[in-house]
Amino acid sequence: MEEQGGFEENQPVDLSIHPSGIVPTLQNIVSTVYLGCRLDLKQIALQARNAEYNPKRFAAVIMRIREPKTTALIFASGKMVCTGAKSEQQSKLAARKYARIIQKLGFSASFKDFKIQNIVGSCDVKFPIRLEGLAYSHGAFSSYEPELFPGLIYRMKQPKIVLLIFVSGKIVITGAKVREDTYKAFENIYPVLTEFRKVQQ
Repeated sequence: MEEQGGFEENQPVDLSIHPSGIVPTLQNIVSTVYLGCRLDLKQIALQARNAEYNPKRFAAVIMRIREPKTTALIFASGKMVCTGAKSEQQSKLAARKYARIIQKLGFSASFKDFKIQNIVGSCDVKFPIRLEGLAYSHGAFSSYEPELFPGLIYRMKQPKIVLLIFVSGKIVITGAKVREDTYKAFENIYPVLTEFRKVQQ
């Protein structure tokens, strides 16, 4: 069964959206929602099976569900952060499931202001990249310090996205609130990557 919002391997790529022929895979969606009431975290931790709470370490209950495989951070204010889903629909479905669990524990939780806060995608251009050259010619957007971190950090202005570019040709794209920005950022950087393709000796 294909995940909602995912791509099947044999599905033809829409070249009007993905001229490079490469579709970044969504790896993690971070969303937030407001449950509309204050929560007793200790009570939640004691009553819910899949919850942990260590107030000395972190001021939220950490709760996990298997389907969709996600983790929620639930705060006493009624704010909740949901991470780990692979698509926007899955993230919303998971957040609704957490809200339902909180309701079943006796809180008058609602489901307000659901928002996607960050989308992390990744892909592989399947050729090595000369990061030094890229960093030099795109100095205004790039930071590359291989002693500290092996990837080049590219801060794109339009759309406002951060890309991690590795020598191997693997790319991580983060900072989008809509998946179209993830795709657009990759299409913007792709010609630059081909320009700095490492020629194999």
